[in-house]
Amino acid sequence: DGDVTALAAAYSSGQVPVVGVAMGNSLAAGYINENYAITGQLNELAFVPVDYRLDGPIDEWSKDMGVGVNYFSQQAVARLIKATDLPIDHNLPFAEQLLAVQEFMKQEDPRATSIYQTIGTYLGYTIPLFYEFDPFNQLLLLGRVMTGKGGQIMQEKAMEVLKAEFPALAPQIKFGEVSERDKRHGQAVAAAFLPEIKK
Repeated sequence: DGDVTALAAAYSSGQVPVVGVAMGNSLAAGYINENYAITGQLNELAFVPVDYRLDGPIDEWSKDMGVGVNYFSQQAVARLIKATDLPIDHNLPFAEQLLAVQEFMKQEDPRATSIYQTIGTYLGYTIPLFYEFDPFNQLLLLGRVMTGKGGQIMQEKAMEVLKAEFPALAPQIKFGEVSERDKRHGQAVAAAFLPEIKK
């Protein structure tokens, strides 16, 4: 998912190097270098530590603490719901909790907005870390977490943090633009462009 997200950004904008991130049931990431090539290097940002608190949330699959999946996925949304008084059943699957938050976003509920602002703040502080691994000038964010107005709020908040805390880096970072449909399904669209490998 991550590599084809990065491909989607490269195909649509022609700007490389690019990092593509898909925020869905996990956190997928991909990198296209300045030669429009997938490097094949490890880029599984779901398990990169982004929070070094000793009491950070633990990923249920890897058992790692404070890793990206808990800050940039449906799991992040579900975790942050608990910090609000939104009337959403915490026992629902993460995907259904996300849909519920998105419905509150349509009503411009400030409690739902605060969830996306928080994830955007996380992102603003984490982009420089991602940049250390793979320098890039474009970041494309796709996935179900990015759909709707919440995705726009996340990007705006991230850029606000970058400008305030990382002023030298902020001008180098551009967020890729895609349609609402492609935010949800962009990986499949990009995968359809992949050339057939001749044997």
